[in-house]
Amino acid sequence: MIGFQFDDGGRAAAGFKGSAGDCVCRAIAIATGLPYQTVYDALNARKTLMRQTKRIRGSAARTGVARPIYERYLEANGWRFVPTMQIGSGCKVHLRANELPTGRLICRLSRHLTAVIDGDIHDTHDPSRGGSRCVYGYYYKEA
Repeated sequence: MIGFQFDDGGRAAAGFKGSAGDCVCRAIAIATGLPYQTVYDALNARKTLMRQTKRIRGSAARTGVARPIYERYLEANGWRFVPTMQIGSGCKVHLRANELPTGRLICRLSRHLTAVIDGDIHDTHDPSRGGSRCVYGYYYKEA
């Protein structure tokens, strides 16, 4: 089983209140150790550098970041993606400590990103669904 620790990634300390769809910003802030506001601003700034498709225009750090934006941000900062599922292959890796490597990870789930640090989920809620949640892939920092 995987452990859980409540962590808002510094969102409250940055002065943000209420609920938001900011899992991308939170997960990146937690896994990288960067201040929430720094990640928030960087994700919103990166949006302006990209070709403005409908998905990119609707992207915002508070309400949801489009995958191309956060992928490029993470890659530019030395993070690499490891896919754990292929189209039609079914789920091979679940959100469980014994199925993920140790270290600091950002796990991509269905409609959610969460930080996993040494086998413990760090998020505002437990997205593991009792260990049955499928992990589509994870980001890790290259040494």
